[in-house]
Amino acid sequence: MPAQKKHPSTRRRRNKASSAAVLEERDDDDDIEDVEIPELPPRLVPDDDGVRRVVDWCPETLDWWDDVWLSPMAGEYLDADIHGLVRLAALIDNYWRDPCAKTHAEVRLAQKDYGLTPYDRRRLEWTIASAKKATAGGQGKGGASAAPTNPQPAPETDPRLALENNVVAFPQAQ
Repeated sequence: MPAQKKHPSTRRRRNKASSAAVLEERDDDDDIEDVEIPELPPRLVPDDDGVRRVVDWCPETLDWWDDVWLSPMAGEYLDADIHGLVRLAALIDNYWRDPCAKTHAEVRLAQKDYGLTPYDRRRLEWTIASAKKATAGGQGKGGASAAPTNPQPAPETDPRLALENNVVAFPQAQ
């Protein structure tokens, strides 16, 4: 006699990712002033004598910092993540001061932990859904008014209808 099947609740797969999340994209109507953006600490760079001096952050780095904290991913960051993001900001600042492949590789490696690229968000199983998409029922860009990607031909142009009506044109033999 075959063994009895397990109860369905015990047979289900339970390998859901612990980091899976749906992140909400900000609408244009949202108040940006309400977002708390941590301030970057002073940038200390050693000079030729080895003395650490305070230098200004590059404008590109400051723009990047604001973009990170205004992004949907910012809600997933903990206070402990700020230290790593500051180190990443220093790498990005180094890259903008002296662009080289080595620094670019370090930036790519360091940013993967924060979901800053589409690939990294996919790896972390973070999905970004705008409020408009959520209210449209997840129908993609444009909601229900979006045109189908593979439209069917109109019935009068369907060549199979000729077979239905027994109207088949065969070439004449010569």
